[in-house]
Amino acid sequence: MTTPTNRKAIWGWYFFDWAAQPYHTLLVTFIFGPYFVSSVVGDPVLGQALWARMMWIVGLFLALSAPVLGAIADSNGPRKPWIALFSVVYIVCAASLWIATPGMNNFSVILVAFGVGFAAVELAQVLINAILPTLGPREELGRISGSGWAFGYVGGLLTLIIMLLFLAEGENGLTLLGTPPVFGLDAAAREGTRSVGPLTAIWYAVFLIPFFLWVPDVVQKSNAGGAIVKGLRELKQTLANLPNNTSLAAYLGSSMFYRDALNGLYTFGGIYAAGVLGWSVTQIGIFGIVAIITGAIFSWLGGYADRKYGPKVVITCSVVALIIVCTLIIGTSRSTFFGTVLSEGSTFPDSLFMFCGAVIGGAGGILQAASRTMLVHQAEPDRVTEAFGLYALSGRATAFLAPALIDLVTTLTSNQRLGLTPVILLFIIGLVLLFWVRSAEEYR
Repeated sequence: MTTPTNRKAIWGWYFFDWAAQPYHTLLVTFIFGPYFVSSVVGDPVLGQALWARMMWIVGLFLALSAPVLGAIADSNGPRKPWIALFSVVYIVCAASLWIATPGMNNFSVILVAFGVGFAAVELAQVLINAILPTLGPREELGRISGSGWAFGYVGGLLTLIIMLLFLAEGENGLTLLGTPPVFGLDAAAREGTRSVGPLTAIWYAVFLIPFFLWVPDVVQKSNAGGAIVKGLRELKQTLANLPNNTSLAAYLGSSMFYRDALNGLYTFGGIYAAGVLGWSVTQIGIFGIVAIITGAIFSWLGGYADRKYGPKVVITCSVVALIIVCTLIIGTSRSTFFGTVLSEGSTFPDSLFMFCGAVIGGAGGILQAASRTMLVHQAEPDRVTEAFGLYALSGRATAFLAPALIDLVTTLTSNQRLGLTPVILLFIIGLVLLFWVRSAEEYR
């Protein structure tokens, strides 16, 4: 049983997911990404290629920086100062997305602001994940991780509903309620949709407060200069020893590919719906609500499945489900289903994509929650932050791969739908590598 103090710390830890999830929900997937491609750039193929290029550049930076950050934090101790620094960067960058006006000429300033903010919140996530082992006994970490991810999904859902009901304007200039955007925002200038940046920044700043108040930090271990030297030295030793730990190496490799594929789905799902199916921001938002609800429910249920069956079984089932869904998505266009011509005006593609969104939300939530508990079972107890730095490295070492391949295939084929085919290959590679990963029960 956890003590009242521990329960409070757990809830404080949950609030990071609640605060940060809207960045992924609103900015990456359902609102800003599709808006950038369809309205700021105005060309779905060019927009998808530019967005992919920005994401793989950021992924390469994270691959190089996350393990170093984790090693230094393990050696020096306190994590909250780092989290505070990255949070300030994130808030400033998210708020600055307000300037993304329709048809603007300078795309680069928006891509840079988004990319820097994305890097900041991902680096903060490395440190947040490393706190997980301090929140309870190992047998409870799957439930805690799943519940935290579910709580984050609810935060993302609430902000998405706020956007759709009160801010994001459709083609008719009205919100989902049939009213103009609140606060007198100019629908013609897409100010309602552009407010997603400031809304995300404010949400994060407010709801991160419980984390800083309730979650205890690690004590100071050494001075900053010594921590850098020590951290880099120990990171080098960990990397040198990695080939001797087949299970950990295989898991890092597996998660490297399947998380890259999942991020590709999250990043380009809304963009796909806008470009291939012609969905409006409002339609994509409703799609997002469905995906988030299933994500929240199944992340919570997945935490209990993790505790009963272990994270390896949960991860395997989730990856298989996502491979099936990707195949369905790529085989469907506005007018065809795997080459079969649909009747004119058929709503089948819309219904199928909505169903796929629900599966992506559910399986993706389970996959991410179970993945971080799987790492805890395999990491050295005194080098957890470094392990999550390596986890981030494995997630980012090829994080440029999915966006780069999507960029390449989209450009070569001039076909947005075919541009998503690389994610299937990445999921399959991740699934195969799981064969060499020891289950959590083998560590007990």
